[in-house]
Amino acid sequence: MFDDDDIADDIHPLFFGAPKTTEFKKLRKRIVQNVREAIDQYGMIKPGQRWLVCLSGGKDSYTLLAVLHELKWRGLLPVDLLACNLDQGQPNFPATVLPEFLTKMGVEHRIEYQDTYSIVVDKIPQGRTMCALCSRLRRGNLYRIAREEGCSAVVLGHHRDDILETFFMNLFHGGRLATMPPKLLNEDGDLFVFRPLAHVAEADCEKFANAMHYPIIPCDLCGSQEGLQRQQVKELLDGWERNSPGRRQVMFRALMNARPSHLLDPKLFDFMGLTPGPKIDANDRDVPKLG
Repeated sequence: MFDDDDIADDIHPLFFGAPKTTEFKKLRKRIVQNVREAIDQYGMIKPGQRWLVCLSGGKDSYTLLAVLHELKWRGLLPVDLLACNLDQGQPNFPATVLPEFLTKMGVEHRIEYQDTYSIVVDKIPQGRTMCALCSRLRRGNLYRIAREEGCSAVVLGHHRDDILETFFMNLFHGGRLATMPPKLLNEDGDLFVFRPLAHVAEADCEKFANAMHYPIIPCDLCGSQEGLQRQQVKELLDGWERNSPGRRQVMFRALMNARPSHLLDPKLFDFMGLTPGPKIDANDRDVPKLG
């Protein structure tokens, strides 16, 4: 139930019941600032467009949904938002949780049922990782829904740590320097994929969603598979963070500070065309004189 103070406050219903503590207010402010920074830095906004905000029921997607509606509520996000949950038919999925929550919060939404789980189970041998095929099927359905709803962008809840983990997975297992960008154009060239939580730490998403008591749906409905590459990378990053607090943020900043001339990819930098210029005499350099 909402209390009288919530109803009197000028806030979106997704923030009703928010803790009044200074700690939570700082957390909320930090997440909102991180999201605004990513949206502005990567040019996501075109006024009047419509975004399909993908909601899995996990802590990250709840955080994404709340912050985007906060920004829209404040007049800082001039786009229409449509929340969407794709029910993929996992066993024991609590199908009523999200529609009831979204209706209660007054959030425009679409719930789509597509049994991709049966397809994945049929195609992937027992004991093998199902995540890749599951993701492809989910992405295809979300693109279809976005087109049907007149949306220009599919908006996902991947945060800073997801982006870092993907980078190291590509580095260790894919032999390439790549990750999930905050803004991407799909292969057909008709839809954007946005990740407004790109600068937000996973720990902040967890603290926020738990403090708001959102009805979290566990991510292991299809059976979490121990030893997955992502879990191994997460444990590696956790170890680095424990030994050197702040290491994750330093590595994330490195992804925003690439120097092609100091890497080895001739497609990014013209090493063949690199030639020396005229020799500069030390006496001709513009060096401040002492005295």
